[in-house]
Amino acid sequence: MDVKARVREALSAASEDVIVFDLPGIERQFTDLLDELPDISVRFAMKACPVDEVLLRLAELGSGFDAASPKEIEQAIRTGVPIQKIHYGNTIKSDRTITDAYRLGIRDFATDSLADVTAIAGHAPGARVFCRLATDGYGALWGLSRKFGCSASNAVQVMEAARSMGLKPAGLSIHVGSQQMTAEAWRRAFETLADVLVTLNRRGIFLDYINLGGGLPALGYVDKLGRRLDPPVDKIFAVIREGIQHLKEVSESELQFVMEPGRHLVADHGAIRAHVFRLTSRQQIDGERQNWMYLSCGKFNGLYEMDEIQYSLFFPSHSGTGYAPAVIAGPTCDSDDAYAHERNLAPVPSEAKSGDPVWIFSCGAYAAGYMTQGFNGFSPLPYTLIN
Repeated sequence: MDVKARVREALSAASEDVIVFDLPGIERQFTDLLDELPDISVRFAMKACPVDEVLLRLAELGSGFDAASPKEIEQAIRTGVPIQKIHYGNTIKSDRTITDAYRLGIRDFATDSLADVTAIAGHAPGARVFCRLATDGYGALWGLSRKFGCSASNAVQVMEAARSMGLKPAGLSIHVGSQQMTAEAWRRAFETLADVLVTLNRRGIFLDYINLGGGLPALGYVDKLGRRLDPPVDKIFAVIREGIQHLKEVSESELQFVMEPGRHLVADHGAIRAHVFRLTSRQQIDGERQNWMYLSCGKFNGLYEMDEIQYSLFFPSHSGTGYAPAVIAGPTCDSDDAYAHERNLAPVPSEAKSGDPVWIFSCGAYAAGYMTQGFNGFSPLPYTLIN
């Protein structure tokens, strides 16, 4: 049975709202990634899908983990992976969280500032650090260009400071932005990495690894007309392979390569069975009449990214019936719990009734992690697994 058939069968069998995670699909995505990029070691970005069974399956396949807090570190350790395959990938840390991570056995820490690297030296003596370089976020749905990373010149200062404080300046990292839709962003990132790498080598700092971060896109999101988006993944992989080879050529040390995929591994292998609350038609303040479809699942219980992502919707009770454009919104009394009105009208069945099931595809990333504990009394969705 293929991926879509497995997921549809599970959704059809569900009588209540639920998230379905397809573990064989995630496994295939993982092995396909390594086929494309055989030089990398995977550190799965846990925030994308902090579901124990998903993490365990990835650990069994050989993945390590990119953790952003001591709690995530503890969850990663419970999978049984060697501690060396878990790193503290968050550049934002307090003295206490550094101390806790070090106590748990973590020896690889991300950094991007002199203040942070000084704190690591004080609370994780002798640790290995990798400095995150800032990117402009061009071409990504979430650019990640302000809160994380430092300039190339500042990165050299940070790594020199790490060496002087008794830390091991072990690597550099980048993140081209989440759901990166261009290959050009990767090309520019590799150029920056090469420049900093050469400068560090000239100053006697020889790195162990390069962390290429996340950003690899999911494939199943759609545009406002329901057409599947088409990120150039083949070209992206080609640019990454070329970039890795170039870094190997300019480096004066033998480099290893790490990557932190999250969305790319799990998004297209998770789906939600939700249901229709109500289909309405209301006249707006500007006089325009607009259709609204309210679902049982929205921003606070599974679809947090709905303001940026258009998910593929399927209404199994209305195959072949007439459709009309509508704003899609969640069930809560929060105005943010809706797709952006102007650009994300979705086709919905004109005869949809309260209680009709709706299947929401490609929502395996961030659906579980972003859910609240029950905003407005709407409980987090349970999940089930396809094994």
